[in-house]
Amino acid sequence: MNLIALLIGLFVERLATQLFHLRQLRWLDRVIDAGFRQADRFRNWPALIPLVVLAILLVLPLAAVIVILGDTLFGYPYLILAIVVLFFSLGPKDIGEQVHEYCKAVSADDAKGIQKTAKSLLEREVPDDPLERARQVEAAVCVQANNRLFAVIFWFVVLGPLGAWAYRVTDLMRRRAVFNAARDDGSEATASEVAVAAGNLHAWLAWVPARLTAFGYGLAGSFDGAISALRSDDRTKGATTGERNELLLARAGLAALALVDQEGESASERGVRGAMAANGLVLRLLGIWALAIALMTLSGFSL
Repeated sequence: MNLIALLIGLFVERLATQLFHLRQLRWLDRVIDAGFRQADRFRNWPALIPLVVLAILLVLPLAAVIVILGDTLFGYPYLILAIVVLFFSLGPKDIGEQVHEYCKAVSADDAKGIQKTAKSLLEREVPDDPLERARQVEAAVCVQANNRLFAVIFWFVVLGPLGAWAYRVTDLMRRRAVFNAARDDGSEATASEVAVAAGNLHAWLAWVPARLTAFGYGLAGSFDGAISALRSDDRTKGATTGERNELLLARAGLAALALVDQEGESASERGVRGAMAANGLVLRLLGIWALAIALMTLSGFSL
């Protein structure tokens, strides 16, 4: 049932692009902030403990609904619930739309538009050099694809809608913790500790899908390049689990793209070509995953 829900959910998600703004789930920010304040009350505890408790509390309502539904009406209510949960677990923003907006801004030489769209993908400050920015955007597309798409699919396959939602909850907590730490004025001494703990919690859930996605980039692009990149020394001593995940995805994705400079190509043209190529790589890998899931469904594999 979960595999059928996944296939239907991915198809529906492609048709419901006008509803993507609903996936921002801003109303959960207050709940997450309240949980963070409780973590601040237990400063003698490792920050990870109250965050795990918060994540469990955010997942429990869905678990209760799933138990209540059971096999009611031959499982159709569960099927609808799984599709809805998958829709809200993916994203929240669509990579393809962001790449299109970025390319449009680059083509129009819109500095503000470039800064806004690139920063949304990078989740950090955007470099001034156009070629370096292009390379980082290409890498960011490969990284964000795992965070917003492939990791969600992985956990949906493993644990159904509960797994997909649990992963999204950790991502919401990570984003909120980073936002709070960036604006912290010193009133909450544990803000940075909470941000690190939330990042680690999310990174642990992303560890396996990140490696599957990195390998998948080789199947969807230059296989030899991606495998060589995976085998290379990543020189990430001292890096967090999340940073290692991102470096692995970026390295494998860029190697799978195997882009070469073209004679007479401007920096803007290079930026557009690279971003579109990275998005194409993600779409090809999504097709491979969808085919694999369809074959699993037809072979009778069930979860």
